[in-house]
Amino acid sequence: MFSFGRQPIYTDYEYIDKTNITTVLTNAINVHQSNQSDIEYLYKYYKGNQPILQRQKEIRPEINNKIVENRAYEIVSFKVGYLMGQPIQYVKRSADYDDTAITELNDEMYLENKAVKDKKLVWWSTICGTSYRMALPNPNENDEEAPFNLYTLDPRNTFVVYWTGLGNKPVMSCTVINKNDGTVEYYCYTEDAFYLIVNNEIVAAEPHLLGYNPITEYPANFARLGAFEIVLDMLDAINLVSSNRIDGIEQFVQALMVFIGAD
Repeated sequence: MFSFGRQPIYTDYEYIDKTNITTVLTNAINVHQSNQSDIEYLYKYYKGNQPILQRQKEIRPEINNKIVENRAYEIVSFKVGYLMGQPIQYVKRSADYDDTAITELNDEMYLENKAVKDKKLVWWSTICGTSYRMALPNPNENDEEAPFNLYTLDPRNTFVVYWTGLGNKPVMSCTVINKNDGTVEYYCYTEDAFYLIVNNEIVAAEPHLLGYNPITEYPANFARLGAFEIVLDMLDAINLVSSNRIDGIEQFVQALMVFIGAD
């Protein structure tokens, strides 16, 4: 499995509406599915499902140790702990000492449990090179809740489409819902509208007053590379060396030594 970062998704349409959204979505899905395959591989690798487990041994196949030294998990844990050891807080850049608004914003972020969601955001970004967050107004706001809701979305089911023009501004975002009955629903957002698409048909189309695209992408770097992605070959080699070392010990213990011409 060769992985070289996630591929950004682009479209030539600067404005997306009912007339072209299905075309944009169809083209975007082709790129997204390629990214999705890479992300799924990296996620399984992080959890310990690594190529050494499918190792085949031709000589003495009964001695075939499969040792996983999960350095990918170690790398991700270190990076997330280093970056998110303390919750992110907002501070003022101006010389104005009135920080009432900043304090209120930090309090609202605390109510929304943003620190945990930030950690999950960085966790995904470190594994697969990118991550996504959705921000929506809270329809049930009260004194114990923030006026907005934050969601950290699964990058295997989420993508953002960018315009090919100057600035590459995001023109559409999408999160995919897989129903238990096998139906696949595409929840697509633009700056001023929401579209529900099923089987390449627009099932629902509603305007919204947010004035922004509610899904934001957070790439880990310009190439959208995961933290351990650039050393996958080395990690596979470590697993192979460890497995061969145990094979060698086991084969030596089970070896039969024969002396010919000796008393």
